Amino acid sequence: MDYKKMDKERLIEEKESVFRKINEFKALGIKLNMSRGIPNPRVIDITAKKFSGIDVYTSRIHKDNADLGTYNQSLLAGIREAREFFAEILDVGIENIIIGGNSSLNLMFDMFSQLMLHGNFESERPWCREDRVKFLCPVPGYDRHFAICEYMGIDMISVPMTEQGPDMDAVESLACSDSSIKGIWCVPMYSNPDGCIYSENTVRRLAAMKTAAADFRIFWDNAYSMHHLFENEEKCVLNILEECMKAGNPSRPYIFSSTSKISMPGSGISAIAASTDNVRDILSRMKYQTIGYDKMNMIRHTIAFPDRASVSRHMKKIADILRPNFEVTISTLERELGGLGIAGWSCPSGGYFISFNAMEGCASRIIGLCAEAGVVLTPAGSTFPYGVDPLDSNIRIAPTYPSYDEMKMAAEIFCACVKYAVLEKMTAGGRDD
Repeated sequence: MDYKKMDKERLIEEKESVFRKINEFKALGIKLNMSRGIPNPRVIDITAKKFSGIDVYTSRIHKDNADLGTYNQSLLAGIREAREFFAEILDVGIENIIIGGNSSLNLMFDMFSQLMLHGNFESERPWCREDRVKFLCPVPGYDRHFAICEYMGIDMISVPMTEQGPDMDAVESLACSDSSIKGIWCVPMYSNPDGCIYSENTVRRLAAMKTAAADFRIFWDNAYSMHHLFENEEKCVLNILEECMKAGNPSRPYIFSSTSKISMPGSGISAIAASTDNVRDILSRMKYQTIGYDKMNMIRHTIAFPDRASVSRHMKKIADILRPNFEVTISTLERELGGLGIAGWSCPSGGYFISFNAMEGCASRIIGLCAEAGVVLTPAGSTFPYGVDPLDSNIRIAPTYPSYDEMKMAAEIFCACVKYAVLEKMTAGGRDD
């Protein structure tokens, strides 16, 4: 049945029926927080076993022939094993890799801080001395990316996402016409939240496009490159560094990655990959900031995961845990909402999220209703700059943390709340709560 084809009397009857169902859910006393993409406890358990018994302190001298337990700034870019590991993951040379701490978000924040204070080697002046600094933000997107820009006082310009990645006609037009636009955020593989995979054409256009700012940078957050849900649908994205080199813009991308959702979520290792000129530029500032990140943790990780193949085997085990949650969520959406003409959603083949688009003006109400029923979701507007979705439509669903039974129930509650919010709007108010 299509809600838009029903008369008002029938819509009111349906609303009353859905309201009773929501009250039944409330009576269950469910308390489930799905506001972030938190790894499932079972994922953490199997990962912990990978690290059990690893002794990094007895033998501290590895390929670099240096005692990694003491100060050693000659390893500022990270130990060789860790750099080789990320070089293989990201398909770049070891000379293009710098290893960070447990968070790629920290590397992104620090990169913005350095650019604001000093610019990069292609900048005429520090970004903080520009009249204005703007950044292109594909939407829906990742709220923490937007939060960094907002904190730094950087103006954000939304550009719509397509099935191929950001709308490149819009990106190219903006980037080439305004020198205050200094870069763009990108999540190229299983993007947050819609699970999009950037097409080859999109990557090539990003690499080759003309920009008014000589120091334009692509912040390439490759957080989910190994996070496939279906073994027979493993995808890859064109190598942005290689494409930028071909296009004559070798220093355009900063590529970020981490093991946060591969190993222990709060105790992984991260990396930034870039041109050798960018690496030199970053290290020239980094030497004043630190003697180096946690080398023992780097050793620990390269013992647990010696190569890409070992990560692939581990990620297949993780996929076996997460896949049923995604499947039950999507099947419930299709069963409960399919054919009603009131919503649409992504069906990702990897990553951590499902992007849901409700009827315009309903996202905030849906999220509020879910919270009343015990299911906490990412706040409405979070997938847009400044926390404002102009259509109040997009909702990020994070199916990773709950157990299968919890996710099944949460999906049913969500669908009931979607129906009620839409019916409430279509019948012009008249709430029953």
